Amino acid sequence: MTSNRIGQIAIPAAIVGIVVMMVVPVPTALLDLLIVANIGIAVLALLASMFTKRVLDFSIFPSYLLIATLFRLALNVSVTRLVLLNGNAGKVIEAFGHFVVGGSVVVGLVIFLILIVIQFIVITNGAGRVAEVAARFTLDAMPGKQMAIDADLNAGTIDEQSAKRRRKEIADEADFYGAMDGASKFVKGDAIAAIVIVLINLIGGFAIGIMQKHLSFTDAINHYSLLTVGDGLVSQIPALLISMSSGLIVTRAATESDLGTDLMHQFTRHRKTLQLAGSALCGLAIAPGLPKLPFLIVGGSLFLIASRLPTDAQVAAKEMADAAEAIALPPPSATETPETIANDMRVEPLELEIAYDLIDLVDPDRGGDLLDRVRALRRKLALELGIVIPLVRTRDNLDLPAHTYAIRVHGVELGRGEAPPGHVLVLGDSTNLPGLATREPVFGLPATWVPIEFRHQAEISGGTVVDRASVITTHLAEIARRNAGRLLSRQDVKMLVDLVKETDPVVIDELNASNTTAGEVQRVLQDLLDEGVAIRDLVRIFEVISERARVTKDTEHIVEAVRAALGPAISSSYARDGRLPVLTLEPLIEHSLAEALRPSDNGTYLALDPNIAEALALAVAREVEGAEQRGVEPVLVCAGQLRPAVHRLLRAAAPRLPVLAYTELGAQLELDTIGVVNLGQPATV
Repeated sequence: MTSNRIGQIAIPAAIVGIVVMMVVPVPTALLDLLIVANIGIAVLALLASMFTKRVLDFSIFPSYLLIATLFRLALNVSVTRLVLLNGNAGKVIEAFGHFVVGGSVVVGLVIFLILIVIQFIVITNGAGRVAEVAARFTLDAMPGKQMAIDADLNAGTIDEQSAKRRRKEIADEADFYGAMDGASKFVKGDAIAAIVIVLINLIGGFAIGIMQKHLSFTDAINHYSLLTVGDGLVSQIPALLISMSSGLIVTRAATESDLGTDLMHQFTRHRKTLQLAGSALCGLAIAPGLPKLPFLIVGGSLFLIASRLPTDAQVAAKEMADAAEAIALPPPSATETPETIANDMRVEPLELEIAYDLIDLVDPDRGGDLLDRVRALRRKLALELGIVIPLVRTRDNLDLPAHTYAIRVHGVELGRGEAPPGHVLVLGDSTNLPGLATREPVFGLPATWVPIEFRHQAEISGGTVVDRASVITTHLAEIARRNAGRLLSRQDVKMLVDLVKETDPVVIDELNASNTTAGEVQRVLQDLLDEGVAIRDLVRIFEVISERARVTKDTEHIVEAVRAALGPAISSSYARDGRLPVLTLEPLIEHSLAEALRPSDNGTYLALDPNIAEALALAVAREVEGAEQRGVEPVLVCAGQLRPAVHRLLRAAAPRLPVLAYTELGAQLELDTIGVVNLGQPATV
């Protein structure tokens, strides 16, 4: 029988058995076994909470706490029944009443009351408060965490399955802390019930011993009181362990290790702390009236432990050595061959260089997942653009300033940013938080690098919180998109042609029959990628290329023919909910541009007066900026023969503005004209 099957049968049966215990007498032998099982349940909960790395690893704890509490109360009812009926509650209760407290009722009551105070006032109140605050902060932080997940998903650092898993973890965490906030009330109620049960047992035992069994007052006290105290201790010790477990669970931060490992690791990193503590204890041994030997033993032990720990300089050196080793290049071979030298001098298509203090981002042993995110990014861009970007060579660069990373395309640095350790980037208003003001590297939005300790406060205040690895990956993704054409090599083109040949061999046969070279196909695909057009539909693209290549070898004409074939898909990629916001040119301006259109070896261009060209570019940029401030991302629509030249003219002033031809607008879209570009006077050439 599998463990799942056992759990489905045994757990419900045990809960039903707990209810039965409250109404059916239990033999003393079975009661002893159940009391020991109750202690075992509490010990298991305590150990599980100590070895748990994340609260969700023990997410069943609120229900576990409720079941343990009900079980303990059922045992109290069974013990009370046996004590009052038979004057005997088993050997475990008797042992706790006689041996543990030395047979003294007063000592037993004092210990019982101390345990109640510790559990009810100290541990339970503290754990309940922590659970309440954690539940509130977790719920308040959920929108910010969801936005961070959406940002990672859009940046390609995670896939859809990872996003669903992280969203589920956030919801589960909120549910857990909410359940713990309610479960802490069970522990409080259990402590109150324990006091009431002890009082009832004392009074009932006296009454039965004196009035029914005709015992003397002293004998009744000695017998029933010790049994009552034993019952109270037997029930309160597991209750105390359960309370400690709940406190450990709600105060446990998510780390890579269990509580004991983290405690030893973090304390042993502070050599000076142990030395100062040892000095303080040895100093107390000098004080008159205090016993010297205990203070000297403990203080000397701390000194001995501290002397065996590495110094702060040694710890820092080891961390830097471990980090450098994580991404260090393999050692050079003893014999430098021409092949190895040629491999070292090769310029990589796409490189990511990081400063020495950012090495933790690529070190899995220190929680770094940047390399995994980059791999996920390559898959996302492949599905988005239709090409597989080259492997990203990630290496450290000691020449970079601290906290800095650089992104290179074919050896040319195209992007640089900062990612200070111990910080997260907060987009939006974070003036009430300490940090370093900066600009988001992709869109230039105002942002702040906030210490990671203030992450929850930033999420609660409404800011979008992005971790360092996501910042770098998003920046890398944007540069890869903007330079996708440069990253498409002829080897990549051959791979794409071979893929199409496997599924549509006729298309490739026609492409070869049109005498189209790989270089000509590469230039067409590069021009499409440079304008943000995905090349996933390679079959139609190759069909158009093979058809147009028989008529002309002009790359611009072929590209425009491909765009016309892909027009509905291109325009749909910029639409939202079937609506496409468009900007148009004033008819007089468009007419003037048509008259200024001139051919050249590099495609058509507009022979405009520089002042008019500048005025037109600025007018379009103003319209685009106004639309973006309203939350709209428009496209500019113009005549098909003008589109390439207009795109080249506006590329510098409005780099993110798509320029479409009227023939590329899909019939399935509803057009929203949000503006008409007007220079204020008729444009002249």
